[in-house]
Amino acid sequence: MTSPTDTDTDTDGLEVWIDHDLCTGDGICAQYAPDVFELDIDGIAYVKASADGELLSGAEARVPVPVDLMLAVIDSAGECPGECIHVRRAADHTVIAGPGAQV
Repeated sequence: MTSPTDTDTDTDGLEVWIDHDLCTGDGICAQYAPDVFELDIDGIAYVKASADGELLSGAEARVPVPVDLMLAVIDSAGECPGECIHVRRAADHTVIAGPGAQV
C-alpha cells in the first residue's frame, strides 16, 4: 500500500516538456518553477530530471510535474512568450496548458 507522500510527485500524472525551437530564453518558466525549469548557458530553457538534476532535451525530455508545482508549471506555460511549454496528462495525453491546450 502506498502512502500519500509516495504519490505526491505525480498524483495527477501531469508531464511537461519544452519545444526548444520556440524557446525565446525569457526565463519566466525558471522564475515560476525553478525546480522544474532552468536556463542553460545557451540561453534556452530546459526541463530538469529532478530539482537538482540534469537538464533534458529532445523529444523524450518529458518530466513529471510535482504536485506542489502544478500551478506554477501551468502558469509558466500560459505566460511563456515563445509558447513552447507543453503540459499534458500522462494517462490520456490531453494537453492542459501551452500550445494546443483545450480551453
